[in-house]
Amino acid sequence: MSTEVRVPTLGESVTEATVATWFKQPGDSVAVDEMLCELETDKVTVEVPSPVAGTLSEIVAAEGDTVGVDALLAQISEGDAKPAAEKSEAPKEDKPTETEEASAPPAAAKEGNKDTEDAPSAKKLMAENNLSAGDVDGTGKDGRVMKEDVQKAIAAGSSKPATASAPAQDNGPREERVKMTRLRQTIAKRLKDSQNTAAMLTTYNEVDMTEVMALRNEYKDLFLKKHGVKLGFMSFFTKACIHALNEVPEVNAEIDGTDVVYKNYVNMGIAAGTPTGLVVPVINDADQMSFAAIEKAIAEKGAKARDGKLSMAEMQGGTFTISNGGVYGSLMSSPILNPPQSGILGMHKIQDRPMAINGEVVIRPMMYLALSYDHRIVDGKGAVTFLVRVKEALEDPRRLLMDL
Repeated sequence: MSTEVRVPTLGESVTEATVATWFKQPGDSVAVDEMLCELETDKVTVEVPSPVAGTLSEIVAAEGDTVGVDALLAQISEGDAKPAAEKSEAPKEDKPTETEEASAPPAAAKEGNKDTEDAPSAKKLMAENNLSAGDVDGTGKDGRVMKEDVQKAIAAGSSKPATASAPAQDNGPREERVKMTRLRQTIAKRLKDSQNTAAMLTTYNEVDMTEVMALRNEYKDLFLKKHGVKLGFMSFFTKACIHALNEVPEVNAEIDGTDVVYKNYVNMGIAAGTPTGLVVPVINDADQMSFAAIEKAIAEKGAKARDGKLSMAEMQGGTFTISNGGVYGSLMSSPILNPPQSGILGMHKIQDRPMAINGEVVIRPMMYLALSYDHRIVDGKGAVTFLVRVKEALEDPRRLLMDL
């Protein structure tokens, strides 16, 4: 009996995906729920498990193919799986001595005890970056190392430098052509569409972070003890933006044809960089949330973003976005709108600078702020007013409590 393996539902408004990696090949035995392949969509990675136990008889969609929802991926012959004792008839190797075991590298020990095989794309990436399986924490089924796991390890600085004695590769390729992932293609398209569609303009200001930093330092331990989450800067910026959006509602609106749609709520997008690209998880109804609730939501969404576990629903419906380039050391930038939104706030690095305060030069922790906005709906006065209100709220956080 043959069972079809088809593309699962990918999420709202997602109609196709790319076959990224096959973990099994025709003739391989598969167990129920064992991962067969990995699909890449515009925003998320989807693993396709085997619906039955048997033998993979045919792969219909090869790696790199674009497939639609419910498209046929493969065929599995049920009941043909070989017993575990028959899977390998290779002669048994001599058992290593205690001395040999002691001298084996940790990675080799890990790989030898592993019942699941790492994704081929992950193996290739590990080899290219001088990583072994022992350097990477696998998040796939049964601890399988996925491509995203290797990318996370590389981003975390786990890559080992080549030894000094390694010979230089003089005849290696000087260029490498790699197909863009669907996520990167979507990012590129959306950003370019945003530039081509919106009349985008950016206005700048700077904020003295003295009061926010002092307030955070004073209450961070008590905040953590009571709410179980750290008090960061993002909740202050989220609250300050919500405060400003109430006064300048066009920044929280969008254009739909010849209509302007004003939102009486704030779904705050928090841009997050991941090893596979930029994603923007959305915190729904952030205007109704406390500092603690906002920090918990940011921590939860951020962790899911880094692990590639965000659903499509969690990245849709945003009305305004905050992007923090300061975590990477950026001092100044002009963020690009996240359509169909009309505004995005860019945060940057906090840097001590000499400032003139009451006729005296003092050193203050300063941050440049950038608001990019759609000039079709937001005029200069509204944009500047918004940024000034954010600045005022951060320089005197008591304003947030009194709605001033």
